[in-house]
Amino acid sequence: MNPLIYMVIISSLTTGTILTMSSYHWLLAWLGLEINTLAIIPVISMQHSPRSTEAATKYFLTQAAASAMIMMSSMTNAWLMGTWNITQMTSYTANIMLTIALTMKLGLAPLHFWLPEVLQGASMMTAIIITTWQKLAPMSLILMTINNLPPKILIIMGLMSAMIGGWGGLNQTQTRKIMAYSSIAHLGWMMVIAPIMTNILIMNLLTYLMMTTTMFWSLMMTKSKTIQNMTTTWTTSPTLTIISLITLLSLGGLPPLTGFLPKWLILEELTTQTLTTIAILMALSSLLSLFFYLRLGYMTTLTMSPNSPLVKYKWRFKPTTQTLPMNIMTPMALLLLPLMPTIIY
Repeated sequence: MNPLIYMVIISSLTTGTILTMSSYHWLLAWLGLEINTLAIIPVISMQHSPRSTEAATKYFLTQAAASAMIMMSSMTNAWLMGTWNITQMTSYTANIMLTIALTMKLGLAPLHFWLPEVLQGASMMTAIIITTWQKLAPMSLILMTINNLPPKILIIMGLMSAMIGGWGGLNQTQTRKIMAYSSIAHLGWMMVIAPIMTNILIMNLLTYLMMTTTMFWSLMMTKSKTIQNMTTTWTTSPTLTIISLITLLSLGGLPPLTGFLPKWLILEELTTQTLTTIAILMALSSLLSLFFYLRLGYMTTLTMSPNSPLVKYKWRFKPTTQTLPMNIMTPMALLLLPLMPTIIY
C-alpha cells in the first residue's frame, strides 16, 4: 500500500476512536465508530488474499450491524426521553439494545464468533490493532453509560466470555486464534467488574493492552503463525524465548507478574459484594486459559523442533520488525505488581 494512503487510513482510525471517546452526543459517537470501521477495512484486506477479504467482509458486517443497533438504541432513547446525551440513557429498552451492540463490537460471548476468524485472516500487525486499539471506543461508551446498563446482563455475558474464551482456545493450533480467545476471556473479566467498580475495569484494560501488545510483538518478531513455529523461537533469539514464556504466564494471571493484579482485585471485589459463586466460576475459567498459555510456553521453551538442522542458530539478518515497542511494553507487561499498594490506597 502507498505510504501516504496508509498514513491517511491510520490517521482516520485514530480520529474515529478519539471522536467517539470525547463526544457526549450519540450522533458524534456513532460517526466516530463508523469512521473507525471504514478505516480498518482496507488495512485488514491489504494482503489481497481470499482469507483476508473474507476477514474484512466479516468484520464489516459485524461492526455495521452493531453500529446500526447503537443508532437504533440512541434514537429510541431520544424518542422516549427527548435527549441525545450519552450519559442520560434512561430507557430500559434502549439500554438493552446498547449493551448487545457494544458487546458485539467488543467480541464478547455469545457474540464472539467473528473475532477468531477475523484475526486469522489478518496480518499480525492488523491483529494487534483489532485486539487493542479497536477495543477503546466501545469500552469508553460502556464507561460513560455504565450507570444505566443492566448489571445482570453484563455479569452473565462476562462469565460466559471468560468460560468460552478458555474452552475455545484449548484445541487451537494457530497463534492468532489463541490470542483471539485470550482476548475474549480478558474482556469477560472486564465486563464482570464493570457494573461494580470502574476503576478496576480501567486498570484491567490497561494491563490487557500492555500484555497483548507484548505477546503479539514477540510473535511478529519470530514470525510464529502456528504452535509448531514456536518450537524454533530459541534459534532466533534465546532471550525472546524467555520473554515470550513470562509474558504468557502474565497473561495467565500468575503471581508475581502484572497479569495477576487485575484478577486478584476483581476476585477480591466480587467476594466483597457477596458474589462468591461468580468469583469461583471466574477463577475456574482462568484455569482453562492458563492451560493453553502453558502449552504455548512449553512448546516455546522446552520443545525442540522436529527436524535436524546442520547449524544451531538461524541466519541473523538485520531485524525487519521494530524492537522499541517490545522494549517499552515488556517491563510493564511483567513487573507492575509492586504498584498494587498505590492502586488500592
